[in-house]
Amino acid sequence: MLTPSIAETATEASTCPTTAPQGEGTPEWTLSGATGSVAVTGSTDAAAPVVKVTGPFTVAETQVHTLKAGDGPVVGPSANVSVCYMGVNGRDGSVFDSSYQRGEPVDFPLNGVVPGFQKAISGQKVGSTVAVAMTSADGYPEGQPAAGIQPGDSLVFAIKILDAQG
Repeated sequence: MLTPSIAETATEASTCPTTAPQGEGTPEWTLSGATGSVAVTGSTDAAAPVVKVTGPFTVAETQVHTLKAGDGPVVGPSANVSVCYMGVNGRDGSVFDSSYQRGEPVDFPLNGVVPGFQKAISGQKVGSTVAVAMTSADGYPEGQPAAGIQPGDSLVFAIKILDAQG
């Protein structure tokens, strides 16, 4: 077996797996909401995450759960991060955005995203896989019609933190 070069390793680390996981497996996080429930299985190196909603799912307060702790540096509140993520609407369980489906991570400053996304990532270690169930107030309180998000919708994200700077 050949040892991959640094460039090959970096390339592998900077993609998001698009393959659905094999079998059902046991969720790494289950949460009963104010209404409904959610079960989340985080991504692996080879498979995208699974977020199953029994809906409509709503939460009264944003909750973050570390599915797998990373061993990198702690992500600061205004860091620029590179992540793979899947966003699911709690109202109907539909995926409204997914870098896993695109196969590419997204880079952004944490101070430029919705509050619930920042709460999920800030304070985590690079390499961590996390899930967040966020209130409408921490997501899109006025809705986001282009994504099918209505005012009042709770959102669930499964996130893999690939890198952080700053």
